[in-house]
Amino acid sequence: MSTFIPFRAYRPMKAKAKAVASRPYDVLNREEALQESEGNPLSFYHVIKPEIDFPEEHDHYAPEIYRKGKENFDHLVQNGVLAQDATAQFYVYQLNMDGHEQTGLVGCCSIENYFQNVIKKHELTRPDKEEDRKNHIRTSHMHYEAVLFSYPHVAAIDGEVEAVKAGTPEYDFTSDDGIRHKLWVIRDGELNARITRLFETEVPKIYIADGHHRTSAGALVGRELSNGQFNLNGASYFMAVLFPDNQLKIQDYNRVVKDLNGHSPTTLLERVSTNFKVEKWASQYRPEALHTFGMYLAGQWYKLTAKRSTYDDTPIGQLDVTILTKQVLEPHLGIGDLRTDKRIDFVGGIRGLGELERRVDSGEMAVAFTLHPVSMDQLISIADNDLIMPPKVTWFEPKLRSGLFVYNLEDK
Repeated sequence: MSTFIPFRAYRPMKAKAKAVASRPYDVLNREEALQESEGNPLSFYHVIKPEIDFPEEHDHYAPEIYRKGKENFDHLVQNGVLAQDATAQFYVYQLNMDGHEQTGLVGCCSIENYFQNVIKKHELTRPDKEEDRKNHIRTSHMHYEAVLFSYPHVAAIDGEVEAVKAGTPEYDFTSDDGIRHKLWVIRDGELNARITRLFETEVPKIYIADGHHRTSAGALVGRELSNGQFNLNGASYFMAVLFPDNQLKIQDYNRVVKDLNGHSPTTLLERVSTNFKVEKWASQYRPEALHTFGMYLAGQWYKLTAKRSTYDDTPIGQLDVTILTKQVLEPHLGIGDLRTDKRIDFVGGIRGLGELERRVDSGEMAVAFTLHPVSMDQLISIADNDLIMPPKVTWFEPKLRSGLFVYNLEDK
């Protein structure tokens, strides 16, 4: 069964929570983080994306980048912006975006559950991103950002969470992107113990939803730091927010490719039409059903409908990302490894189809593809069968805010 325990979070003072809170490190680039944090020295971007405090040309992965992140964190603590709770406790975190509400529990999961396959993964990770997160943890002995996990909903856990929500939240603010964030602190020791027992007895598996790189990095570095010269018992855990599976919402995760692999737009269309019905589309095309795709090429949108021969009914074979990879990206565009190939990039659905047009029209990319979102049922089926999706398949919204809770590996 699963291990889920309370911890002593570093958190911002109530009046500073909105100023500190930032979007996760991986949903925006350096320039966007620099713009969002402009005029706000309290922004947690200075901790999770400290490259914004260096010139643009500075190596984003140099050792001094990671040291600067820890220095910025320490500065927030020294100035009383962040403080550590006196006792270990769980936290209830609720997000509301465009009427969609989801409520999770913030605590720590066991890295051994990850290695034992109790925490189930469904995606591959990219080595460069994984190493980046490892270096943050090695340098700071902190988990700056929580991972987003899911579990099969349990009525008894739902009941405990709802009872906590009847009280006054510690934080209640709306971020600049319109998402409302509420956080309750569970100070009742008996309730904290009861929640841990419920996960031990009622939740046999936990599913990684958003944060495969942070999960893998936390587990691997956790083994490094919990043994040998460091002997940090706290490194045997990583910080997570656990949401019941019936509350999460998955958006599309789209692809852009830098060049046409020697093809002209005309010849690429001819090749794609072998396995897809291709229709010109008068406006942006967002797939309305599985096995349909949008393609933006040379200023024109197309609707692609996969022919029945292009997929099978296995959990992986029926995924749209599998169809696109096997029928277009690999054979026609020469994308061999989605984890490492620098010619492909991934764009979360929250950015809109206009972002795909912008990147193609600017000449930065040559073609864009839109996909229908996968479902939680598909995700769970793949994870339960110990199968792996390609990277960047699921885009969850709303995103957790970073900086509202931080885990110190030296605390156990």
